[in-house]
Amino acid sequence: MARAIYKVLAMVSGILGGMIAGAIFKRVWRLLPGQDKAPAPTDEDATWREVLPAAALQGAITAGVRATVKRGEATGMRRLTGTWPA
Repeated sequence: MARAIYKVLAMVSGILGGMIAGAIFKRVWRLLPGQDKAPAPTDEDATWREVLPAAALQGAITAGVRATVKRGEATGMRRLTGTWPA
């Protein structure tokens, strides 16, 4: 039962975490001077110097949010069930 609850919780929090990471990235990118929208890797007018830093920043933010969410899930499960999810 606890395993099923954890899987549902992980799915929902994963979706929410992705949405949060996307919102954080957009906000951080807009803080950069002269940058309204991050260049897409498939944007023909974008250069490698524009695309790669954007992708690296997005990856770092996404990884940080994902780790925070996963750790929160595990901590929450231990509080609810008394065991750390395996």
